Amino acid sequence: MADHIHTQFHRFVSRHEKEELLGQEGLVLWMYGLSGSGKSTIAAAVERKLHQQGRFVVILDGDNFRDGLNADLGFSDEDRRENVRRVAEVAKMFAQQGVIVLVSVITPKRELRDQAREIVGEGFHEIFIKASFETCAQRDPKGLYAKVAAGEIQQFTGKDSGFEEPTSPEFLIETERVEPHEAADQLISGLSL
Repeated sequence: MADHIHTQFHRFVSRHEKEELLGQEGLVLWMYGLSGSGKSTIAAAVERKLHQQGRFVVILDGDNFRDGLNADLGFSDEDRRENVRRVAEVAKMFAQQGVIVLVSVITPKRELRDQAREIVGEGFHEIFIKASFETCAQRDPKGLYAKVAAGEIQQFTGKDSGFEEPTSPEFLIETERVEPHEAADQLISGLSL
């Protein structure tokens, strides 16, 4: 099959030319953490702030992917790997067009984060959005933790399905200590966006 595929990138306007046109560098901010840690909220705050600065930003949210492109996937280890692969491939395509991409996906295992980094390549930034399971359960913005407690959800990250915290994250935001707008400011200034 591979010998029937002939990519055409060499004929397209280059990444550098597109970045010059947009006045920004294409990159991927991969935000990961437990459900309810604040990934999507922070992504939305960063998007708004960068938009106000005239930057072109796209958010790739895990729930949105699972409602559309990844609706055929469950939560087995194999399906989680494929979920991350698909999101990373889409993020890479946007970044190659000079777009700032904010990814908000749980990404519970180091190997999955490494997979995303390998796929995206240039311009990948790993951001751990940290909050304890207990704090996320108190927040419970989607009502998922209540369903977990009632036994209605299995393979829930942080409970039945593990979450591997990074040993030395590239960028760390502790949402038990900062508000979303402060976290957005930390991220924008910390990565010089």
